[in-house]
Amino acid sequence: MANNYIDNERFFDEIKEWKKKVLEAILQGDEKPPVSDYIGECFWKIAEHLSFKSNFANYRFREDMIGDAVENCLMYAHNFDPDKSKNPFSYFTQITYYAFIRRIEKEKKQNYVKFKMLEHLDEDGSVRRWFNDNFFDSDKNVDDHLAEMFSLSKTDLQKFDTKKKGKANEDSNNK
Repeated sequence: MANNYIDNERFFDEIKEWKKKVLEAILQGDEKPPVSDYIGECFWKIAEHLSFKSNFANYRFREDMIGDAVENCLMYAHNFDPDKSKNPFSYFTQITYYAFIRRIEKEKKQNYVKFKMLEHLDEDGSVRRWFNDNFFDSDKNVDDHLAEMFSLSKTDLQKFDTKKKGKANEDSNNK
């Protein structure tokens, strides 16, 4: 087991011991005790190592992904059932994976919003022309490229544009 960065047996024992403390605290009406340092270290190691996988390694917000994953592991650690599974590594790796996916989706939407704001301020159309010249194939329309670039559905794009138009109408009515 020298090649593994987490000792799954020890991790399981620590989680099981912590779960006992959680159940005791619940029965006594106290707050849940914090996880041990070792459990927290395992959460961090799982997130850190998963972040180096090729499908996650090149994001500039990798530290945010790790932070989200550790937070999610802490939030849902009490849901791990030692009677159903003896593999906490797998359980928390799944939590980490989905935390990464949620962060990536959130960042893509934020980038799309930033792009649309920039585009909205682009009075002479130079930003849109630059994107067309440098990133887009001439056989697709801009909205298709944006949907693909930001991994958003056309419905998401339409929702944003509708909100933007609704906000513009509200602003003009309030003047």
